[in-house]
Amino acid sequence: MFKLILRLFVMTLLLSSLSTAYAQQPVKVPRVGYLTIAPLATLTRQTDAFRKGLRDLGYVENKTIKIDLRSSEGDRDRLAKIAGELVQQNIDVFVTAGPGVTRAVKQATSTIPIVMAQDPDPVGNGFVTSLARPGRNITGLSTLSTDLVGKRFEILKESVPKLTHLAIMGSSSTLPNSRMVKEVENIAAAFGVKTQYLDILAAKDIAPAFSAAAKVGANGVFWIVSGPVNLANRKHIVDLQIKNRLPVMYDSPENVEAGGLMSYGVDSTDLYRRAAVCVDKILKGAKAAELPVEQPIKFDFVVYLKTAKQIDLTIPPNVLVRANKVIR
Repeated sequence: MFKLILRLFVMTLLLSSLSTAYAQQPVKVPRVGYLTIAPLATLTRQTDAFRKGLRDLGYVENKTIKIDLRSSEGDRDRLAKIAGELVQQNIDVFVTAGPGVTRAVKQATSTIPIVMAQDPDPVGNGFVTSLARPGRNITGLSTLSTDLVGKRFEILKESVPKLTHLAIMGSSSTLPNSRMVKEVENIAAAFGVKTQYLDILAAKDIAPAFSAAAKVGANGVFWIVSGPVNLANRKHIVDLQIKNRLPVMYDSPENVEAGGLMSYGVDSTDLYRRAAVCVDKILKGAKAAELPVEQPIKFDFVVYLKTAKQIDLTIPPNVLVRANKVIR
């Protein structure tokens, strides 16, 4: 009887020790590596949307999830180095802001899941096999930028009925540029509108591009420059638009909020919020290769009436009525 009691006592002590040791085991907190090329100060709307998306899913930053937010501050050459550093820090999932960033991370790892917060053409850029079944370690959201070109041109043409010469301002250093330029040229040609492509690789190219557009008699501009050059120079771009009295169609509402004429495009804050949902699915066991790339579902059409007045343009009522936001 004494031996039985002693045995039960020892077993109780052992179980208690094991229970205490187990309770003291640290719980692994998942780590998200969020990488962008743009200066972080220009992306607070997107990063806030991503963080809110995680909070809505029950995550508490620095307690139940950690976000390593990194930027190359406009330097494309630093992306590969930063991506490599994050891989070495045992990141559980990457979030990439734009195709240039996705390519850098893709080259750094073929195993860690990558969530594209935005990409204009994931298949064309070689990131996924198909939107329905990505097939690799990359998934996320597409902006359908090329597919929206027709809608942007339609709105600009309705706003400037006498549009005859369109200046296309893009950047050959960005991945989807050539496809978008070709799409704009084809659509413009169908309406008998002449086009002129002006390449903008750095801030110093912006003013000469607007001067060249005005010199050849352009009466409309299609702005498809993305990345740091656009983000860091919005006010400068707006000033040149007004100085040269050129109606400019942008793809980002931030450009219009800075004083640009009009924009039509995907609601980027919605994309980043949904990127958080994708991250959550992966952290709970879903495989990036099997998660379909999602399409945008929210779009913004924004018009700045003060700017229209400054360039002597009257926006037709049938165009204004379709705007999500009219800034006066």
